[in-house]
Amino acid sequence: MLKKILTISGKPGLYKLINHGKNMLIVESLSDKKRSPIYSRDKVMSLGDIAIYTETEEKPLHEVFGSIKEKHNGEKIDMSSFKDDSSIRKHFEEILPDFDKERVYTNDIKKVFNWYNHLLDAGVDYYQELEESENKDEKSENSDNQ
Repeated sequence: MLKKILTISGKPGLYKLINHGKNMLIVESLSDKKRSPIYSRDKVMSLGDIAIYTETEEKPLHEVFGSIKEKHNGEKIDMSSFKDDSSIRKHFEEILPDFDKERVYTNDIKKVFNWYNHLLDAGVDYYQELEESENKDEKSENSDNQ
């Protein structure tokens, strides 16, 4: 599911990929459901392609979102509860203890938290769909091995 959720440079919020044409994508805003074209000159990134640097590897965003969901019991993150950048970083360290403190900037953490909140607001349960797809993969592997 996160493969079809996009962030577009210069545009607020998150977008769902609806369709693609020759030199453009048709996207729908998760917040207001308005559809619009996005052209090849726009910088578009799929949330499924984003990972967070850790001390040993890169952690896919869906795993980070899963850790956030666990930490917050599926509730939104109250961004106003953070006093300053160090409190945001400290909270993120509770979620992902081994994140690379030199390569992951506070603005990156804020984006992750905001994306998580946007997904909750839009009712996108990417984590449940992820678990279902993993279960399908396991069943498929088990049937192949028999």
